[in-house]
Amino acid sequence: MKLQLIKVAMIVFSAVSLNCNQSVSASEQDQQKVRTAAKQFYAALNKLFTGEVEPMNKVWSHQDDITFMGPDGSFLRGWKPIAAEWEKTASMKLGGKVEAKEMHITVGQELAIVSNYEIGHNVGPDGKTVKVKIRATSLFRKENGIWKMIGHHTDLLPFLSKSTSG
Repeated sequence: MKLQLIKVAMIVFSAVSLNCNQSVSASEQDQQKVRTAAKQFYAALNKLFTGEVEPMNKVWSHQDDITFMGPDGSFLRGWKPIAAEWEKTASMKLGGKVEAKEMHITVGQELAIVSNYEIGHNVGPDGKTVKVKIRATSLFRKENGIWKMIGHHTDLLPFLSKSTSG
């Protein structure tokens, strides 16, 4: 009986070890793909500051369950209002550049979280350069094998902030 329990325990341990090793390598692959998707988001954001919206449209999921909580205090749900927000932001031509710093990535099988600082500068409504340093959290989902952004939440930027009553 004791020998049988030891054999069962060894089989279970071997199966768990094998499964863990497979998920680690898959996770490393997905970790790199999520890092690339996050970098593509920041490249698209910088293009948006020049008035180009198409790169931003490519990095986002176009589903109804996505969210955007931007630096102006907005809380948008679904692709249509988020796409409209990107159009509006592109038309502002904020100029400048923002980069992700101190990126921390957590990856699951279908969802990933990226937390970082967004550091750089934009041009304020008065035409003066405004420094930016805010915290941001981005959510990604694997859709048809591609990591797409499904959520982005940042601190407020006073020069963009609007009333958030309600």
